[in-house]
Amino acid sequence: MELKNSPDPVHFHPSWIPASGHALRHVGIHFDAVRAIGLLGEEIAYEVMQFTDFQAGPIVRSGIGERSMYFLLAPGTAAEHRWPPGVEAMSRSARGDAFVGVPALGGGTWPLDWRSRPTAQDPFVDGALLHEMAWLRAGCAVKE
Repeated sequence: MELKNSPDPVHFHPSWIPASGHALRHVGIHFDAVRAIGLLGEEIAYEVMQFTDFQAGPIVRSGIGERSMYFLLAPGTAAEHRWPPGVEAMSRSARGDAFVGVPALGGGTWPLDWRSRPTAQDPFVDGALLHEMAWLRAGCAVKE
């Protein structure tokens, strides 16, 4: 599997992306998130990116711990789907508060980086496509 990142966006910088380093953002305000752990997350990201010609919208990769992948969806949309084992919706409708680390678009952002950046055309990952690819990579039929 070739690990190709999305092309750099053309002057697109949403207000929730920090100017430098990284910052925690409360899920459900600017975006919802879907977290996929480890190799499953990498595989899902690759499928979504390949399907969208590497214009998938914002996907954040964590380089520590379980090495999760965070797919950022439009606010209020992550809980619309049932996700396979190893994939978790993070939204305001979920129990408790959730936060996602968001890296800056440039400079030192370790342990976070962009697997795919948001663009004006793709400010969020397509939730329906992500749902389909998550079930596909989990080796199961799509469940609603």
